[in-house]
Amino acid sequence: MKYSHKITEIYFIIDEFCKELEKTKEGHLLSQENGLKRRNRKFKLTDSEVICILTLFHLSGFRKLKTFYIYFVKIHLKSEFPETVSYNRFVELQQKALLPMALFLKTCCLGDCTGISFIDSTPLRVCHIKREKQHKTFKDIAQKGQCSIGWFFGFKLHLISNDKGEILDFMLTPGNVDDREPLKDKNFHNRVFGKLFGDKGYISKDLFEQLFVDGVHLVTKIRKNMKNCLMLMNDKIMLRKRVIIESINDFLKNECNIEHTRHRSFNNFVTNMLSSLIAYSFFDKKPSIFKVDEEKWLAA
Repeated sequence: MKYSHKITEIYFIIDEFCKELEKTKEGHLLSQENGLKRRNRKFKLTDSEVICILTLFHLSGFRKLKTFYIYFVKIHLKSEFPETVSYNRFVELQQKALLPMALFLKTCCLGDCTGISFIDSTPLRVCHIKREKQHKTFKDIAQKGQCSIGWFFGFKLHLISNDKGEILDFMLTPGNVDDREPLKDKNFHNRVFGKLFGDKGYISKDLFEQLFVDGVHLVTKIRKNMKNCLMLMNDKIMLRKRVIIESINDFLKNECNIEHTRHRSFNNFVTNMLSSLIAYSFFDKKPSIFKVDEEKWLAA
């Protein structure tokens, strides 16, 4: 299995976070404040073990979680996870670990802004477009949308990354939401400063002015029917480097298995998406822009 040497490291980081989270939660439970007894039953698999297994699944190269859990975790990782449960029970435990997983991703797995950021959206299809009327799992949640490669039925994952290939923030929306809408929410770009490079779908005068006030300079190409304008050569070069965010989207789909059409509930869909983003943060090699050290170059 890929990254088998990092199992201990991944589990240690996740387990330390879950322990700190439990300590924080202990003093804020309503049942304790009201003097009521609260049942604190121990589970065979802890939240940290569940999150670790889900992360390893996206690092392993397996395409189906059930196959990975039954034929790999329960057999080859018996020493690392001695108290395994049935697969149906494991699916139930995923719901319990959903909140800690989201907090771990937001707290420990996102990168830092370097002043150069890239933004893009990618469709997450939940079924073939021809079966959108028959699809019941995501009824009234998923929507029909259009992207550069045609129509799809599902959701949009909006990502912001830095020049090192690290994800700065993300947002999930229905498939019919315009790419510019998430940027109007300051919480989405609150971690971003400097220049933000996007495609032509982010062109908007009002959005540009709003982001500029917040300390973000939105840079995009112009459409054919727009008047040309002067642009710094550095900005033109960085627009060509926008392929980094597209490479991240491709990496998430082909390596981390963030998109598939076998979901049976919305919670399972969110769990799969969050664990994919967590797994991406543990990859050794990420798409990045090679920067030349000017001082070493001049010295040579």
